Amino acid sequence: MGAYLDHAATTPLRPEAREAWLAAGSLVGNASSVHGAGQGARRALEDARERIAAALGCEPIEVVLTSGGTEAVNLALKGLWWSRPAGRDAIAMPDGEHHATLDAVEWLRRAEGARVRPIALDERSRIAPAAFCAALADPRIAVATALVANNETGTVHDAPALAAAAARAGVPLHLDAVAAVGHVAVGFRRWRDDAPDGAGLVALSVSGHKVGAPVGTGALVVSRTVAPQALLHGGGQQRGLRSGTQDVAGAAALATALDLADREREREASRLTAIRDRLIERLRAAVPEMEVLGDPERTLPGTVHLHLPGAAGESMLFLLDQHGISVSTGSACQAGVSEPSHVVLAMGRSEAEARQVLRISLGRTTTDADADVLVAALPEAYRRLTASGVRSGARS
Repeated sequence: MGAYLDHAATTPLRPEAREAWLAAGSLVGNASSVHGAGQGARRALEDARERIAAALGCEPIEVVLTSGGTEAVNLALKGLWWSRPAGRDAIAMPDGEHHATLDAVEWLRRAEGARVRPIALDERSRIAPAAFCAALADPRIAVATALVANNETGTVHDAPALAAAAARAGVPLHLDAVAAVGHVAVGFRRWRDDAPDGAGLVALSVSGHKVGAPVGTGALVVSRTVAPQALLHGGGQQRGLRSGTQDVAGAAALATALDLADREREREASRLTAIRDRLIERLRAAVPEMEVLGDPERTLPGTVHLHLPGAAGESMLFLLDQHGISVSTGSACQAGVSEPSHVVLAMGRSEAEARQVLRISLGRTTTDADADVLVAALPEAYRRLTASGVRSGARS
């Protein structure tokens, strides 16, 4: 008997989202066509956009549909960079960001000469608002970016405080809400909080497969007060920010998944927190050496990030997989690449410690029985590795 405990990588497709996807996919017509079939597709598309906007707390016109979180992040960061005012040549970015952000910013550094103003994390992977404010005090900052919640440790940052700091500094801010949406009450308009045009929170990215929509769906919320440069050019759809024939079926599925996740959020948070807390308690009793990383007071309800001293995370993952248990050592976007967790390194830990971590993430389909399966297997796997001397950082 196995257990799927990697919901932060992707969560199962919701039946309701699948039904909406298939129903909208059966419509004939391009939403940009003026004939009756096209306008029928347009009505379905705009209905989905309105529902997505309601779930994210923004205006429908601010919703730019994308192929997922990575495209949304790249459109936000590159688009805002290319539309920056003269004399601004730096990007403020906290350490420990998702690789979609890290790699996009690194590309801008290499290809466009962007300077990077790093912002340190503390030992709980938190972004200190004071450190964020200090970074934004640099008058050359063109754009700032941050996570709403860390995708590895689950630590939830103070998004309203980060947005307010950017507004005061007159800096446009992008927030990556991919890990947070469905678990945190996302409010784009509320977080902007009367920020001046072009400053404060101006862009927010989400991904569909994290909430039970199909892979390949996502959105970037873009404030009407900014005009980022586009990555794709063509028919000028979606305010000219994302040209191309719009995916009506994907939009309908994303709207359905976001709507359901938003409605279930408080109930699911309570349920998952209870499973998570019992799981941690039982694992601590069985593996006293274990350490839970992140912020215990502000974390996503379904995320458990473990440091297991002396045991290589990749080896633990392999042994658990033999029991049919799916977990991860970090972001799935780095799957197959043997690297220490950059998030754990950003928390001030050693490279050895950054190789000794597991991320367990619960979701809508998780039950107490799944936790039981993990509790039965993990201590044995840990003892097997530490007794045999298979340690993180060892080289063959």
